[in-house]
Amino acid sequence: MAKTSRKAVDVIVLGAGAAGLMCAFTAARRGLKVLVLEKANKVGKKILMSGGGRCNFTNYSVDAGNFISGNPHFCKSALSQFTQWDFIELVKQHGIDYEERKHGQLFCLNSANDVLAMLLQECEQSAVEIKTHCQLKSVSALSAQDDKRYRVSLIQADGESGNQLELDCHSLVVATGALSVPTLGGSDIGYVIAEQFNLPLTPRRAGLVPFMFSDSMQPLCERLSGCSLEVEVTCNGSQFAENLLFTHRGISGPAILQISNYWFPGDEIEINLLPGIDVGEWIQQRKQQQGKTRLKTALSQLLPKSLVGELEKLCWPEHAESAMAEFSDKRLLEIAEKLGHWRLKPSATRVIVQPKSL
Repeated sequence: MAKTSRKAVDVIVLGAGAAGLMCAFTAARRGLKVLVLEKANKVGKKILMSGGGRCNFTNYSVDAGNFISGNPHFCKSALSQFTQWDFIELVKQHGIDYEERKHGQLFCLNSANDVLAMLLQECEQSAVEIKTHCQLKSVSALSAQDDKRYRVSLIQADGESGNQLELDCHSLVVATGALSVPTLGGSDIGYVIAEQFNLPLTPRRAGLVPFMFSDSMQPLCERLSGCSLEVEVTCNGSQFAENLLFTHRGISGPAILQISNYWFPGDEIEINLLPGIDVGEWIQQRKQQQGKTRLKTALSQLLPKSLVGELEKLCWPEHAESAMAEFSDKRLLEIAEKLGHWRLKPSATRVIVQPKSL
């Protein structure tokens, strides 16, 4: 039979991910009694899958310009109080081996579990209490005269039954993630709580997500599924040089996931398929040196053959069987322009949402 129990603490943190655990032991170090509530059966699921299981925990170069915020000054303030070097020092204190990858990104050398174990150890040393299997029922405000300002009602699963808990706190931290990965615990519960307390919400849209297409690009992507290459992709003044991956639904890869943060429906993205190369000059040289060679053959030295085959259909179908010497210089420069500035208009981003509510 379910029973109801009551408890009071200084701080309740909803969500035992990276942000929730960091917040919990930081608050506990200030002498506060902290309780973390997690709805999943275990904590830190997203930590364990991040970075391909190696957890990309920080970056050597971190500043406010790396963050998208309605108030850029908030980022400046937060980053000045706790820097990447502070976190790196914490990692070193726990003896975690790490490595630098592209663009100063730092990853665990062994496993993402090293970072999760570090956060849990810090919580344990700071006497943070963590409860899992917690199904949130409601959050309510208490009387302004009370020292405790919020009441959190929930059911904590216990086998086939569950215990009903009523928890009072002075400070409530919502670190429940968002809608991007529902299978790892993400939901819209944070938005629901914010609306309940009349907190303003910015318009929500997907970020760090692949693009999909509804035009002729869709079957092209299907045919190229699995093909990848290094590109530069630009949208609304932002640019990223990373890997692009064609999938059966559209395009993905680090470059696309990054630029999706700056894309809005109706926008075009521009892809440089050959970054760091003056494509016009390179093609002209190939024409002079290998005039009897087909353009498709020449470009296959730089790009995946399957991609070049599709580009031929798009950009120079009338010269598919022609040697490069038969192209006019003007025509080659037009093709080079397309390779360096391939403009595409995604129809949507690919994201699966499963909204929940209190």
